[in-house]
Amino acid sequence: MTTLAGLLAAAAAEDGDRVFLRTADGDTTYAQLLAWSDAAERSLRGLGVGAGDAVAVLAGNSAEQVALWFALNRMRALHAPLNTALSGPRLAHALRVSAARLVVADPALAPVVEGVDVVHLRDVTGPRPDAGTPGAAKVPGTATAARTPDLATATLLFTSGTTGPSKACALSHHYLVRAGQIHAAALGLRRDDVLYCPFPLFHIDAATLTVSAALAVRATAALDVRFSASGFWTQVRAMRATVFNFMGATLTILWKRDPEPGDRDHRVRLAWGVPMPEWAPAFEERFGVPLRQVYGLTDAGVPVYDPPGERRPGAAGRVVAEYEVRVVRPDGADAGPGEQGEILVRGREPGLVMNGYHGDPDATARTLVDGWVRTGDLGALDADGWLTFHGRLSDSIRRRGENISCFEVEEVVGSHPDVLEVAALGVPSELTEEDVMVFVVPRPGRTVPPQDVREHALAHGPAYMAPRYVEVVAALPKTPTEKVEKVALAARGVGPLTWDAQRS
Repeated sequence: MTTLAGLLAAAAAEDGDRVFLRTADGDTTYAQLLAWSDAAERSLRGLGVGAGDAVAVLAGNSAEQVALWFALNRMRALHAPLNTALSGPRLAHALRVSAARLVVADPALAPVVEGVDVVHLRDVTGPRPDAGTPGAAKVPGTATAARTPDLATATLLFTSGTTGPSKACALSHHYLVRAGQIHAAALGLRRDDVLYCPFPLFHIDAATLTVSAALAVRATAALDVRFSASGFWTQVRAMRATVFNFMGATLTILWKRDPEPGDRDHRVRLAWGVPMPEWAPAFEERFGVPLRQVYGLTDAGVPVYDPPGERRPGAAGRVVAEYEVRVVRPDGADAGPGEQGEILVRGREPGLVMNGYHGDPDATARTLVDGWVRTGDLGALDADGWLTFHGRLSDSIRRRGENISCFEVEEVVGSHPDVLEVAALGVPSELTEEDVMVFVVPRPGRTVPPQDVREHALAHGPAYMAPRYVEVVAALPKTPTEKVEKVALAARGVGPLTWDAQRS
């Protein structure tokens, strides 16, 4: 049975001197990472951690955290990386759900964990191995040839919790390995690639789609600590990246910065992510970077990719061979080609979707039905297997009998040339149901009068989607993965600084 730990052992034995991880602290080879994970395993066993025990990790991106992850993987313990912004009740919820026996925390984050045992990350992994560390032999029982899929749960990755309490997706050893392999194959990743990711290791993008994908082809995973609009290209150059991923508004933020002479001064040959804006061809021309869109979620893996050299406007990509995708009507019947409904995903081999939500059998039963993951996303599938994404079922607005996708409102408003970011949500209406409200962040140095936002929406989209309420803000509340925290915006709602089209 193949595991991440087994793949690392093989890579260390055969390609020990290759750089596996690149961080602000320097490069770590495959052999060094194996030696470091060995040290972490000894420390964890000394603390009483064994197979089946959950270990929560509250730490920023680092080679140490990856070493700890691989040590837990080999021990068959549960790796539970937590959002580093968690504190108080939200942290308590995550620890309760994971049933963590131990919390491993960065020294700066340790004070937020009260009432539990805390071991600092560096105390667990020990000092960084020097360049002379030899590669260890393969670990017994972790052969790299795929045999029976290992469906035991290995990692708990929490959903973002942007619209409600986060749930812990129980991901198997097979999921972690195959997600990286499928991603590498679909994007054509190579041994000489450097995969740059500014998102945290408690998210699928950094974990399976960067670290696991790099391991799949023995490339280099370049992990940054955060996304920075002003420093992005500097970091891409410094880490010698050839591939990067985008998420949420990050691509828009890069695009809407003023052009610079060095926009093409980099080694990047590919960028992938979601969503794909209508101005993607102009981005590719300006930066010299081909863009590929994907569709996926932690719960169900990544079943949809833009094929090489193909892109259909509005589509998220085409279903890859390893997955099945259905779109169903509210009554559960399959929707026709191009008809909107809920997206369902199932793997064509065991273990390509989550095992369920750890510690939440009710949510698992609602979401995982006959092997199909009910994604809660709206979309349409055409006869050729191309999927169009229309937004989240839970992220919609009911206005005067119309169901309005927040995603589509944000697309229309976000196309305003002076708008950097936008978040749409429904707020209570005096006519019952809801009215459309948007929070708008202007581009640096620009101003965006609220009435211009509404007029732009009326000119570029259906009238029923045009926002009644507009509030211009300096920034949107975000998770560390750059997703907007709409719970915080909903709690704020209409306020004294909100512009009301009806009143004006």
